[in-house]
Amino acid sequence: MTTKTSSEIIRDGLWNNNPALVQVLGLCPLLAVTSTVVNAIGLGLATLMVLMGSNLAVSLIRNFVGESVRLPAFVMIIASFVTCAELLMQAFTYELYQILGIFIPLIVTNCAILGRADAFASKTTPGPALLDGVMMGLGFLAVLVVLGGMRELIGQGTLFIDMNLLLGPMAADWVIRPFESYPDVLFMVLPPGAFVGLGLLIALKNGIDNHLEKRRKATETAPAASGSKRVRVTGNVS
Repeated sequence: MTTKTSSEIIRDGLWNNNPALVQVLGLCPLLAVTSTVVNAIGLGLATLMVLMGSNLAVSLIRNFVGESVRLPAFVMIIASFVTCAELLMQAFTYELYQILGIFIPLIVTNCAILGRADAFASKTTPGPALLDGVMMGLGFLAVLVVLGGMRELIGQGTLFIDMNLLLGPMAADWVIRPFESYPDVLFMVLPPGAFVGLGLLIALKNGIDNHLEKRRKATETAPAASGSKRVRVTGNVS
């Protein structure tokens, strides 16, 4: 495969090949748990940890695993890191773990994680594989947080409610209420609101990409137009 530079890996993970907005993978947990920011951060951090660990492990064993058992081996590696994430959440954020419920163990079936392991980590060295896991995880986490913040703000009129479930008592007073006597918009908290919110985010990204592409083409044609000069011709024309 073509070797990617670090900057290309970073851009792909955060924007150009974002797992949620471009690859459109892992949407089941993304749409299900993003009713609040704290839920989104909890799932996003667990997914980030699994992506980092699985990418690194897959890259380390890439030359020792046969083609016939490659995918089962990758799934076992991912399942091991998901188990570690589950145990950590049970130990330190048990209430949040209970809220997220089945969607933590379902990280094993997240196509974005298995896809990165098979398409990238298994074909490159540990350094780029780990960086790819970090950037893809951060890109997925960013979409989760933005969608969770949008749904929480529009649906409940709050931001960062129940952050103490993740960060402990020090975050109990972090809740922001921008509006007084806000009428809850139940639609945004329910699953249909998640689909609408994600659709808006995808449309926004596509709009930004189209705008940047137009600007790039304009800057490329501008020097060519400015480089042409009028030539003065003297003499008689018969």
